[in-house]
Amino acid sequence: MATHKRPRIDPLTVEVVELIGTVVARYHEEYEDAAAEHALTGAQARLLSLLSLEPLPMRRLAQKLRCEPSNVTGIVDRLETRGLVERRPDPADRRVKLAAATAEGRRIAGGLRDSLDFAREPLAELSDQERLALRDLLRRMLGESAGTDGG
Repeated sequence: MATHKRPRIDPLTVEVVELIGTVVARYHEEYEDAAAEHALTGAQARLLSLLSLEPLPMRRLAQKLRCEPSNVTGIVDRLETRGLVERRPDPADRRVKLAAATAEGRRIAGGLRDSLDFAREPLAELSDQERLALRDLLRRMLGESAGTDGG
């Protein structure tokens, strides 16, 4: 029977994990505040931000938001009522419905992005080289290829 050695938890690892947790908590707090300024919940804002990039089928939205498709349906319903999202047939498969941001939805998503200063301000203190290194390290931690230039 193979035994798996647990990695030693050293003080540096603990500190890095705590710092990542603090960054994530601050980002979520600011995101929720920015969403509330636009009379949106955090989930509505995240969904609208995704749809401002491209129309997506409900199942794919659920995967990206890591929630049940029925939850996505409710969020889309509420955003559709406000005129921020619309449903349309997928040109590739007319049985599939795509959710898409309306012009007003894209405008609000843009305003939401513009109001998120937390990440931008501290990152502005880093050089381009430091931001590239941070991006590559984060991608590596997530198991993504660090060599691709995702923009």
